[in-house]
Amino acid sequence: MQIQEPAVVGHRQELEPCTSRKLLTLAVPLVLSQGFMTIQVTVDRILLAHHEPREVAAAFPAMMVFWLPFGLLQGTVGYVATFVAQYWGAGRPLRVGIAVWHGLYAAIGLGLIFALLAPAWEWLIWWGRPREDVAALELTYLRYLSWAACPMLLVAAVNSFFSGLGRTWTILLIDGTGTLVNIVAGWLLIFGYAGLPEMGIAGAGLSTVVGAWVSASTGLVLLWRRQERQTYGTGQWCYLEGELTLRLFRYGVPAGIQMFLDVLAFTLFTLLVGRLGVAAMTATSIAVTLNMLAFLPMIGVGQAVGILVGQYVGADQPEQAEQATWLGLRWVFGYMVAIAAVYVGMPEVLIAAFAPTGETERAAFVQAAVLVPPLLQCVAVYSLADAANVTFAFALRGAGDTRFVSWLTFAMAWPVMVLPTWYIVEHAEQWSQRWGQPLFAAWGCATAYIVLMAGCLWWRFRTGLWKTMRVIEPDNRRV
Repeated sequence: MQIQEPAVVGHRQELEPCTSRKLLTLAVPLVLSQGFMTIQVTVDRILLAHHEPREVAAAFPAMMVFWLPFGLLQGTVGYVATFVAQYWGAGRPLRVGIAVWHGLYAAIGLGLIFALLAPAWEWLIWWGRPREDVAALELTYLRYLSWAACPMLLVAAVNSFFSGLGRTWTILLIDGTGTLVNIVAGWLLIFGYAGLPEMGIAGAGLSTVVGAWVSASTGLVLLWRRQERQTYGTGQWCYLEGELTLRLFRYGVPAGIQMFLDVLAFTLFTLLVGRLGVAAMTATSIAVTLNMLAFLPMIGVGQAVGILVGQYVGADQPEQAEQATWLGLRWVFGYMVAIAAVYVGMPEVLIAAFAPTGETERAAFVQAAVLVPPLLQCVAVYSLADAANVTFAFALRGAGDTRFVSWLTFAMAWPVMVLPTWYIVEHAEQWSQRWGQPLFAAWGCATAYIVLMAGCLWWRFRTGLWKTMRVIEPDNRRV
């Protein structure tokens, strides 16, 4: 089911008020799409855990290091969706295609730069002081992932077109195709089935590259269909517009910086925790992977809220945008309550999925498994706060209020989570003797950071400053 485009009144859309049906029609495909990503990451971790426990411990920090610079680029390119939504709400379809082309240009350029500069990020792995054998596995995985950046950014640009228009089922098709290829290729390459070489963690990285290019190719074919070319001009080659490029980076870069800062904070947190030993690192990897089962689908509802806010703001209907945000929060919070109950009530069942089959590997795994239940209790608490974080952050971004979210992330992450965790890890022995397990204290800092972020984002949304913001130029300048 797709959202029907309402009649144009003058230059702007006259949009109907948001209902649960309208919100969920947009959100369900995005939730399923995020679910595909969750499945992909989880299956990779499970396959690696069964192949070699050190590989699952290495995969998580390597992925975090990858997302550190990539989040900045993806946030910038993906912000094209807000331009598309506001142009659509303003009843200006030809500007939609031009905005998407600018996103494609940015995706290609930034993706190539990322691949060339990837070795510069490898120092972060050594900064975490992993064991030499684990560090080698992390570097292998990271080097493969660097070549997935370009196709993943192309997917972000194409998905921005369809999400901004509210045609989210198409995004599900694009992401689902790549995920299926990734999982099958990963299973074959990690273990060396069907006559292929057994590559282990390198196979997981290579399968990610292959799956990303399949998604990108699928999306570009759909973007250049006749219907899209005629209505939105997606097939019409366009030159870069200086003003539009500047506005894309003016609003998109802060959105990307927010992702960068958030990932940077959690990357440093993860690397610091890794100094506490392989068991602590493995337990953290399992807890975060299980958290992604809840967090990534929640992002789908947040994205739907951001789309609706962008469309309503573009149509000069900010009150409807506010209604859509509160409705989205109710749905997300209810979902997170159910997930938190599972984290607290069934930790052993969740942990069992990661248990290796070999006796030697299982003995090492048990040391990590006993640390996971307390971590899942922290996850349950901050997941409820994340419901507000995701909803309000996407709502503010949908209107163009990206700088505040970026500055808030910087102001909160370091003093509340990163620096206290560094202190705890550097004094781990003394902390353990006086206060108990330092791993739990570090996770307590992460929980406090997320809860405080939720309160600040709620305050910013309630001020209503976002209601007067726009990312597109006035109608009287271009049609």
